[in-house]
Amino acid sequence: MPLKVALAQFNASVGDIAGNTGAMRSVMKRARALGAHVLVFPEMSICGYPPEDLLLKKHFLDDNRQAVEQLALDTGPETVIVGFAEPDGDISFNSLAVLQNGAVQRIYRKGRLPNYGVFDEQRYFRPGTEPLVMDIKGTTVALTICEDIWQLDWLGRFFKDTPPKDLLINISASPFHAGKLAERRQLFSRCARHFDCALAYCNFAGGQDELVYDGRSMFLDSTGKVVCQAKAFAEDLLIAEIVPTDGATSVKPAIATSAAEQMQPAEEIYHALVLGTRDYVRKNGFEKVLIGLSGGIDSALTAAVAADALGSENVVGVTMPSMFNTKETISDAEELAKNLAIGFHTIPIAGVLGKFDTVLSQVDGWDSAGVAYENLQARIRGSILMSLSNQFGYMVLTTGNKSETAVGYATLYGDTAGGFAVIKDVLKTMVYRLCRYVNEANSREVIPESTIQRPPSAELREDQKDTDSLPDYDLLDEILKGYIEQDKSAQQLADEGLDAAIVSRIIQMVDRNEYKRRQSPPGVKITPKAFGKDRRMPITNRYKE
Repeated sequence: MPLKVALAQFNASVGDIAGNTGAMRSVMKRARALGAHVLVFPEMSICGYPPEDLLLKKHFLDDNRQAVEQLALDTGPETVIVGFAEPDGDISFNSLAVLQNGAVQRIYRKGRLPNYGVFDEQRYFRPGTEPLVMDIKGTTVALTICEDIWQLDWLGRFFKDTPPKDLLINISASPFHAGKLAERRQLFSRCARHFDCALAYCNFAGGQDELVYDGRSMFLDSTGKVVCQAKAFAEDLLIAEIVPTDGATSVKPAIATSAAEQMQPAEEIYHALVLGTRDYVRKNGFEKVLIGLSGGIDSALTAAVAADALGSENVVGVTMPSMFNTKETISDAEELAKNLAIGFHTIPIAGVLGKFDTVLSQVDGWDSAGVAYENLQARIRGSILMSLSNQFGYMVLTTGNKSETAVGYATLYGDTAGGFAVIKDVLKTMVYRLCRYVNEANSREVIPESTIQRPPSAELREDQKDTDSLPDYDLLDEILKGYIEQDKSAQQLADEGLDAAIVSRIIQMVDRNEYKRRQSPPGVKITPKAFGKDRRMPITNRYKE
């Protein structure tokens, strides 16, 4: 008979063992009502992922194991598969438990422990050495955890004596970056064909600090075809029937499912930013956010994301003009606030700037026309926002993009002051694409066209333009993508036809500003290599290319 398998992609919170298991119990009741024989939860579903150094606390590990045993008491003849951190004496494992008839029946321990990018599993876990292949209602099922399936050569050796026959299940905590879905599909398809069996992949859907889990759990048949896929960036329960036959294993959606969402890059990045912002703010106990609205494109995009993530009523924009802000940028900030229906305040800073300048002029050498004077404006704005945050309990969202963050085109304790950097991993050229997407998706001009068309400027002095200090953003982003995300050398970039002198200058700026990035708030990861855990460079660094 067909085996009805349910994939439960849900939004876990790290450390909220009671909350996570409560949500899992609700899903268990729903899956049981729908007649599922097997219910699959993601990797580390009990405690959330990544738990990081919580895993070094013995009581945390003990609580994981106890929660699994308590959850098992709620099971009947159906099979429930959950991920958890398993203590075993002085060591621990990234494990999955097979629950059935009120007890933990079997345990599988992850064999491949990733130790790159945002992953540090070799810091916390020992690898498992034994495969787990079991019979569930006449269907042969092999169980794996995340990275196990990404290493196909290893997996082939691992299953040498007990190869998957009908179904391979993979529980995962696979964070999003642009293009990741295509990578997964290609890998899973190759795996299904290699073992000539169906494949079920179950992922989280939610935000955890800088990571976003995009869901998109899926079933593939033994030919490697994706038969059905769960929602993107949302919780979902995907159910399919696995039908083993002599020739191949077929997969049939058991309940009506919508066609797999095909998102363009700007669309999926925008959804990731919205989900990441919503979960970071909400999971950290905040209701409302503050954003400094300059009338420029970065703060406009940040405000649009925040409004979609939290609701317009929970977003407050503050414009803080000085004598260097044009009437156009001031009016664009106000128009954006109206278009988004968010709160809006105008707090001019020229008077405050004058008083600061007077006080600082008592120090011989203070220059009222220099860079320090320009950055003072940003620091005044940062102080205003943080003071309002302190008074009302709102989180400040910073508005710097990846291009600026990379080269240090930001003021420490000024526009870097805040709790979360929404577009920290978004290159400037993508910022423009995302603003276009916002207007297209809403079928109206949410972000003023004048904001999009105006040459970008920090407006800290008369007639200032970003291009006074930086190359054109198309060129800058090409250099940054090559150097930061692809680890190319200056010589490689020059060999590809980029101006060697400009490449050298930009690389020096990137390296010199690591200290600023280290003191800036976290933000949503949307590229294969974001600043932070993905790219861990020393601050004191004398290596020069």
